[in-house]
Amino acid sequence: MKRHIVLVEDEPAIRENYRDALQRRGYEVTVYAGRPEALEGLKGPLPDLAIIDVGLGEEIEGGFDLCQALRQRSALLPIIFLTARDSDADSVAGLRLGADDYVTKDMSLDHLFARIAALLRRADAWSQSSQQADEKLQRGRLSLNVDRMTAEWDGQAVELTVTEFWMLHSLVQHPGHVRSRTQLMEAANTVLDDNTVTSHIKRIRRKFQQTDPAFDAVQTAYGFGYRWNAHES
Repeated sequence: MKRHIVLVEDEPAIRENYRDALQRRGYEVTVYAGRPEALEGLKGPLPDLAIIDVGLGEEIEGGFDLCQALRQRSALLPIIFLTARDSDADSVAGLRLGADDYVTKDMSLDHLFARIAALLRRADAWSQSSQQADEKLQRGRLSLNVDRMTAEWDGQAVELTVTEFWMLHSLVQHPGHVRSRTQLMEAANTVLDDNTVTSHIKRIRRKFQQTDPAFDAVQTAYGFGYRWNAHES
């Protein structure tokens, strides 16, 4: 069965170009021009992956609102922002709302397809592992349920996206050991650039700090990557 991708893009020519390219790669593609149409069309079963532009018609940040609505329905739906807006602020905002990736329209199609394939592989891996008994990992005040991909800090739930969870899992497996951005990307089974990995790490910290303002367990090893504070284990 073909994998179903939803593409939300307000520019007709760009929308048709990406739809044609995705269809040539063997995907089933449904397109929407704006947020209201997408929300109406997605009331039923969700697709395998969603690709969303940030600005949708008169809604300058309609893509952000749509991402937030979809993430509330599913923590596991792979979501990619595909946009001409390349500022760090927009990228961080998109990731903060739960997107798995944020890419610009000047990216090559081959690179985009690699990111799509990586996210779909990860979704498949999660689907297979969910049939097994839950695996849990305890590191001091942190508790991870590996199969349900949930995290708790001092018994309080911390809501992480799939990408954030696997990056955190990679760090806490070996406390004190530095994990490079490349290793964190590989742990999340996706294709990201260094800035996007950094944005994910900042979001992980911010989410834990909302529960515990003194949280400092994810530490930066400048020039190398990140480590989990061994004293928290």
